[in-house]
Amino acid sequence: MGTGGRGGHAAQGREGRCSPARTRRAVATWLRLAKLVSGQHAALGARLRDSRLSLAQFDVIAQTGASEGLTQKELADRLVVTQGNVTQLLQKLEKRRLVVRPPSGRCNSVRLTAAGRRLHDSLVPGQERAIARLFLGLTEVELETLSRLLRKVTRAQREQNEESGRGAPEEDSHE
Repeated sequence: MGTGGRGGHAAQGREGRCSPARTRRAVATWLRLAKLVSGQHAALGARLRDSRLSLAQFDVIAQTGASEGLTQKELADRLVVTQGNVTQLLQKLEKRRLVVRPPSGRCNSVRLTAAGRRLHDSLVPGQERAIARLFLGLTEVELETLSRLLRKVTRAQREQNEESGRGAPEEDSHE
């Protein structure tokens, strides 16, 4: 198998020529990641019951609180959902007076209300601590390595999607 100019095995994966052992390893890794995310979503869902927020609504509150003034398109890109989906989420959050969408040029920006900021400040730190606890078994070097490897997988996914004509999620900027 050729190296494809990018370290050999990365090119093999993009071209779909994975050995059965590599495929099994990749699937096992994917399942571990999926279980980790699923478990974290379940735990967050339990913590959100009292706030009457869905996971998607929490994500809007968290992203908006982290970057006040995002446009709806920027928010959709960060959440990896359609603009229509973001519009529906924002309408529900506006009804609860947690967000506002003041016009900003030709776009709407998204901002938290005072009540939305209080909710953000009461929920997000606990979620961030819960995520940090997931990685306590890793050294700083291992955590950085895992982060770098996941960025590499995300780039490969983006390249595959671009080659096939599908859109791809933006690379996560959370460090």
